[in-house]
Amino acid sequence: MTSADFAAYLASLPRVLAGAAALFRDAEGRVLLVEPNYREGWTLPGGTIESDDGETPREGARRETLEEIGLDRPLGRLLAVDWVRRPGRPPLVAYLYDGGVLGEDDLKAIRLQEEELLSWRLVPRAELSSYLPGATAGRVLAALDVLAGGSGTAELENGQRVG
Repeated sequence: MTSADFAAYLASLPRVLAGAAALFRDAEGRVLLVEPNYREGWTLPGGTIESDDGETPREGARRETLEEIGLDRPLGRLLAVDWVRRPGRPPLVAYLYDGGVLGEDDLKAIRLQEEELLSWRLVPRAELSSYLPGATAGRVLAALDVLAGGSGTAELENGQRVG
C-alpha cells in the first residue's frame, strides 16, 4: 500500500472525538464544577484530547486542568469511560479520572482560564443532575459510585452503565 493509499484509507475511517476530565472533590465530597462561557450549563475541568500531538487521555485531562483552573496535579485512576452518541455529530469517547480531594489551599489556588470559564463551584452529589447535562451527569454519578466502591472502572454508553 502506498502512502497515498494509506492516507486515503485513514481519511475513510469513521471519526470519533475524544475528551478527558478530572473529578475533584472537597473534604465534604462535593464535586468541583466549572461554568464555561461558550455554552450553557456546567461541566468538569477537562476538554478535548490533542491526538495530533499524540497526547494520551490522562495527559489531556491533566493539561486541561492546568489550563482551566491552574492546578497541576497528578491524576489518580480511571473512573469511567463513556461512549456518547450525538445525532448529526461524531461520537465522543469521554475519559474521567480521579483528581482527588482538594484541601483549602488547593481551592484557594484555583485560577480560572478567563478565555473559557466564568466561575467554579463545589456541588453536592444530590444537586449534580441539575447542573450537568444528561450523559455528563450520569458519568459523574457513576464515577462517584466507583470511588465509593473502592475499585473498578465504570463502562458507560450515554452516561448509563453497560456490561
